[in-house]
Amino acid sequence: MDLFIIRHAWAGHYGDPDWPDDSQRPLTEDGKRRFARVVEVLAQRDFRPQIIASSPLVRCRQTADIVAEGISGGPEIVELGALEPGGDPQALLSWTTGQAGQCERIAWVGHAPDVGRLTAQMIGDLGGWVRLAKGAVAAIRFDDMPEAGSGELRWLVTAKLLGC
Repeated sequence: MDLFIIRHAWAGHYGDPDWPDDSQRPLTEDGKRRFARVVEVLAQRDFRPQIIASSPLVRCRQTADIVAEGISGGPEIVELGALEPGGDPQALLSWTTGQAGQCERIAWVGHAPDVGRLTAQMIGDLGGWVRLAKGAVAAIRFDDMPEAGSGELRWLVTAKLLGC
């Protein structure tokens, strides 16, 4: 199984008075455009999640929408509280395991620093952290069912690395 861990794309600044409810802070127009280009480049390289789990916060949902729009077949998006800031990694892994019988490629869209910790945990460092820039995507492969510590990091890309 392949798991893609995605940090949400570029959003307005934290603490912006236009968004007193931070859960409603959206992506910027430039963030949408840049991330759509990231998805376009990755889709040419076999990036095709079959289902996307997203934090329900607006900026993550918008990021997940861009992935779904850029992938042929338009994968389903499921909003999970486990991907909110400080969410429950065990609940997220349980949901993912439940999908693994039907899907070989699953994406998670979340927030820093959580996505960095999740990436490290999936590849074996339960106390570590991998820095994911905004709009970054990590691909982790599992021989069998996904479980913490059993994944292999296949690649990790940023918009800058892709020229986006």
